[in-house]
Amino acid sequence: MNKKAVILLSGGLDSTTCLAIAKEQEYDLYALTVNYGQRHAFELEAAKKVAQTIDVKKHSIVNIDLAQFGGSALTDDIDVPKDRDESDMTDIPVTYVPARNTVFLSMALAWAETLGTTDIFIGVNALDYSGYPDCRPEFIESFERTANLATKAGVGGKQFKIHTPLIHLTKAEIIRKGIELGVDYGMTTSCYDPQENGDPCGRCDACTLRLKGFKEDGLEDPLNYLG
Repeated sequence: MNKKAVILLSGGLDSTTCLAIAKEQEYDLYALTVNYGQRHAFELEAAKKVAQTIDVKKHSIVNIDLAQFGGSALTDDIDVPKDRDESDMTDIPVTYVPARNTVFLSMALAWAETLGTTDIFIGVNALDYSGYPDCRPEFIESFERTANLATKAGVGGKQFKIHTPLIHLTKAEIIRKGIELGVDYGMTTSCYDPQENGDPCGRCDACTLRLKGFKEDGLEDPLNYLG
């Protein structure tokens, strides 16, 4: 019998690749998507498509309304930065959602303990990213320690593991790995400020880094970018 794993799945490029890697490692896949009050629901639909395509055992979508707090361009009436040079993506941008990955991993931890597994996957990346503090190895290591202190399973001797297979990869390396595993990136979404039909803007940080990754691989992104 395969081991179970909970995989955080946003519907984006990174989390989809992470899900495919967990499948390659022969885990039974339990995908967790969080509807946190983000302004655009396209990523929720993308996550559903990905979960169906990669054949997860169960796909849970939980609702946690972080938009009631605001404080981010993804949950509040704040403009998404556009046309930033990659060298400017070192300071924490307004697209940072306060404590998002802490909340997400807490939900994944709760489900994992309920399922009787200690394996959690998250597609965080500390290289081609927008400066988010909750994507760093230090945060993941800290949360893993917390998980083992805060749960019945942890104090009972089981050791939770937060798997971060993408954390030291460039976007180009992530894309190459996904293509190797047969990922169809046409069903994913990455844009922070998509159009009404879901097409990416091509100008926000997420689009810039995604396009850079495909270009470095000599590939064309299958999404329909605006001119």
